[in-house]
Parts: sequence; structure tokens; C-alpha cells
Amino acid sequence: MWFSMGCISHPKITPDAVEERKYQMTLAKNCLNTNTLIVLPTGLGKTIIALYITAVVLQEGRKVLMMAPTKPLVEQHASVFQNLLMNTEIGVMNGLMSAEKRKGILEANDLIVSTPQCIANDLENGRYGMEDFGLVIYDEAHRGTGNYAYVTVAEHCKKNRSVGLTASPGGDIKKVEEVCRNLRFMRIDVRTENDPDVAPYIHDTYVKRIEVNMPKELLDIVDILKKLLDHYFIELTNLRLTKENWPPSTTHMLMIGESVQKRLRRGERSATLYRGLTVQSICIKILHAINLAETQGMSSLRSYMTKLNEDALAQKGNKGGKELAARKEYLDAWNMVSGSRIEHPKVSKLMSLVSHILNSDPTSKVMVFTQYRDTCDVLVEKLSCIEGASVGKLIGQSNGGLRQKEQIGILEEFRSGVRNIIVATSVGEEGLDIASTNAVIFYEPVPSEIRTIQRRGRTGRKSDGEVFVLIAKGTMDEVFEYSSMKKEDQMRSRLEKLNRELSLSIDDDQRKLRDF
Repeated sequence: MWFSMGCISHPKITPDAVEERKYQMTLAKNCLNTNTLIVLPTGLGKTIIALYITAVVLQEGRKVLMMAPTKPLVEQHASVFQNLLMNTEIGVMNGLMSAEKRKGILEANDLIVSTPQCIANDLENGRYGMEDFGLVIYDEAHRGTGNYAYVTVAEHCKKNRSVGLTASPGGDIKKVEEVCRNLRFMRIDVRTENDPDVAPYIHDTYVKRIEVNMPKELLDIVDILKKLLDHYFIELTNLRLTKENWPPSTTHMLMIGESVQKRLRRGERSATLYRGLTVQSICIKILHAINLAETQGMSSLRSYMTKLNEDALAQKGNKGGKELAARKEYLDAWNMVSGSRIEHPKVSKLMSLVSHILNSDPTSKVMVFTQYRDTCDVLVEKLSCIEGASVGKLIGQSNGGLRQKEQIGILEEFRSGVRNIIVATSVGEEGLDIASTNAVIFYEPVPSEIRTIQRRGRTGRKSDGEVFVLIAKGTMDEVFEYSSMKKEDQMRSRLEKLNRELSLSIDDDQRKLRDF
């Protein structure tokens, strides 16, 4: 036995540094026998499972590759391994390095921690092979669908032992099956908060709904936009492009767009199809504006409509955008938006809630999640006015966002207590170890069970935590909340069923790995 009661004991792991938990050891040992997708709630030590498996493989004299989807996650994993692994050369790789530098790092180190895209590119270009690697670990493995880089890497790692880590693979059973096929998992090992070997390590997380009523000004704007949407949806229906009895939702519009594009690719050319694409584009713009008005507030809606106006005036602006911006209904809505100083009632409710949390315990730390950057900026400005609040913003790198070092710096300030509030977009949801967060606040529900679970998992790690969900009554907030809850309930039962049936859906080359 390489572990004892109390702390894990292994020649490669720092003595007395890692608490031994039975469920982690059970999961780790299962992974050593079979390519496995591990599903474990956030905060219960998926990284420690990866650490133990890595230690065993390194002790066998083989290398290990661990991938994570973002640079901050890569840095986080590398830091954990550097602190807990002994006599191990650890190399960190990313796409900003030259290919030659990456090759040198890969050859010189025992454990490689990297973002997946650069690995995929290097393998595709034949810069190195995976013969020396005894283990490939896919963090946030639910991403392994479509043309994501994990899939490309897995194509070059058919003979390598593989392990996937995720807090939530999602409730779409076909996508989970796709992940298992793509990344060559032959087993799904699921643990929930209710499993007897996990329960002793769970801290309570209390979820509270906070409803707000939409103000009349926003309701009037939404009413105008919905009438405009009805006008264009009727046109789409008359063009015979809509599905019968389907509402004018974004999902419906995307399906219409995909259907029209397929017909065009097959060589069909008609005024109906081209007009349909324009109208579909207009509907999507209106639906987004309605969603912003209902769930985000006037500032976000104003910012979006300003961009629509600028695009309409541009010489090469979108045809649908130009048509929309010229409509009387749109102009009426714009006049109301541009002249209004009212904000969404969620803003004042959020300020009151954060103020109460900090007054109750000045050492509290709070994470606020929001879907959009414009809203993020508004909330940072508003929350900074609260006495005792030191607010940081955590957003992604694209379109002038935060660079990797800036993201890591914000998280470090949060951990150390320099900042006690972080307002984050989706970049803060996935995997990052943000310990001792007392409360998580959803500025809006999200319709994804994966993202909901990840957001919720930012609290309740070291002690009991609270989750607050702000919901505007009678809006898409309620639809998204219901959708997420339904998908989460379905996910657990479907995973259990899939695990029983997995052997029927894996490819022949996966079956051969049973003897690996």
C-alpha cells in the first residue's frame, strides 16, 4: 500500500502534504485499470486524483501529459504539482511559445501541463510523438466534442492511458457518448454529494432565489421589441421557413439559419432563401435585445443598440442591421433607451445583498457571475461604491480583455484578501481554485447545467457557502432557471445509464485498449 490513514504516502508525493480520502483513492485506482471519465463535484479534489495517478505513472518511468482549456488553469495545475510532486521535472507549455521551444520542454520534462491547442497543432505537424507518455489527462473533459483540440490530441494518443476530469459532463447523453468515444473512455465513474464516501467532506451550499419586478420603462421597451419581433416572425412563417407551433426563440432562429444554409450549399437559389437569411438575422438581433432588457438592464441594452446603430451606418454594415435600425419601432425603442437613466432592479438588489454580506462579516469574499462584459463593467462600477468593498473584474482575453497574467493576478488578490469581491464572466466558472468564497451570486440564471454547476461550485469548498440567484419575474430568467434545473436532474440518471451501456457504444480501437 502506497497510502496510509491520514495522508497519501507515495515515493513521488511530498510526505504529509495531501490528505488521504477513500473516494479519491478508489477513483484513482479505477483509472489505472481502465480509461475513465471521472465526474466529481467541484471542490472535492479532482486534481488530487490526477496527482496520484500521475505519481504512479511517473514511478513506472513513463511521462504524463495534463491538459486544461485555459492558461490560468494550466498555471494552477502546474503550481499544485510543483508543490506536491517530488523529483519530477515539470514543464508548462502554451501556444505563445515557439514550436521549437515546446518541443524542447516536452523532451526535457517528466510532466507536461499545457493548453490543448498547441499540443494538437504540434502532433498534427509531426513535431513529436506520444510514445514516451504513459498517461494523458483531460481536465474539463466535457469539452471533448466536435473539433475541439482534445479530440485531435486523442487521435494521436490511441495507445496512451487516458483520464478525463469534469464536475459536469452535461445532460445530453449523445454529447457524453461523443466525449467518451472521442477521448477513448471506457468507463464513467460518478460521485455525488450523496455518496457515503463523499458526504463527510461536503460543506452545505444554500441556494436562494431572489425575485425582482421589471420596471415599467423596461417593460414598455420590451413590449415594442416583441411587437417588432412578431412582425418579422410572421414574415418568416409566410416564407414557410419556420417550424409549426415553435415560438420565435433563438434556438428556433438558429435552426432556421442552419436549414437555409444547407439548402444554399446544395445549390438551391431563390429570393425566399436570401430574404429568409436576412429576416432570421434581424430576429436574432431583436431577441438578443429583448434578453438584455429583461435580464441585464438598460446600460447593457444601450450599449448593444449603440453597436447596432454604428453597424447600420457603416458602409459595409450588415444588411439586416441596416433594415432593423431604420424601422420606426426600433427608433421608438432607441429613443426610450437613450434617454433613460433607470437601471435594472437587479443592480440595486445586488448592491444591497453584497453590502449586507460584508456588514455581517467584513472578512467575507463574494463572487458575482454575469453573462455579459457590459454588465460586468456596470456591476464593478456600482459595487465599488459600497463601503468596505474592493472589487476586481475577471474576464477572458478576447477583444481587449484581461491577459493571462492579469487574470492570475486578480485571483491571487482575491485569495490573499486584497480584493473581497470579484465580478466574473464565464472565465471564472471553469475549474479555477477559488477557495474560501462565502457567497456566489448569479446576476442571471444560465440555461446550461454545466455552467450552473460550475458557478455554484465556487463556494462551499472550505466551509458552508451561499448561492443567490437573481431572477426578473416573467422574463427569460425564469425559462433559463427551469431549463438548467431540468437538465441537471436528467444528467445524473442518464450518466448512470450510460455507464452501464458504455461498452456497446465504444469503437473497436477503444476495445483493444482493454488489454493495454
